[in-house]
Amino acid sequence: MIKKNRRTQGKNKHYSLSKKLRKENKVTEDFEIMLNNLSLEELIGLKLELAAKAVGGMLYGLPIWFSLQHIIKDAVLKYAYSATKTKMEAARFLGFDKRRFNELVKKYNTNSYFEEKNNT
Repeated sequence: MIKKNRRTQGKNKHYSLSKKLRKENKVTEDFEIMLNNLSLEELIGLKLELAAKAVGGMLYGLPIWFSLQHIIKDAVLKYAYSATKTKMEAARFLGFDKRRFNELVKKYNTNSYFEEKNNT
């Protein structure tokens, strides 16, 4: 039996946004198929419309325009984690060196997003 090098396997290998959200019963395969038919712009617009509807109208007082940069970076960082096998691969995928990548992972708390929560 050939044992694969643990280093090349990487922790990210087990990270998947789709699997995480399915496990939390937030999405289904049917939902993902429907979602795939929307453009990113439609998805963001719909999400904002639903959020406004949930609070009875407009999202006054929230700096949405100025928060977009952080929201998008957080989403892309999570995608990079789920699309790669290791942190270094994710860093290269995004065009960062190890130091800058680790700064961003810490800033956006990306590691804890994928780690399972203990109920203890």
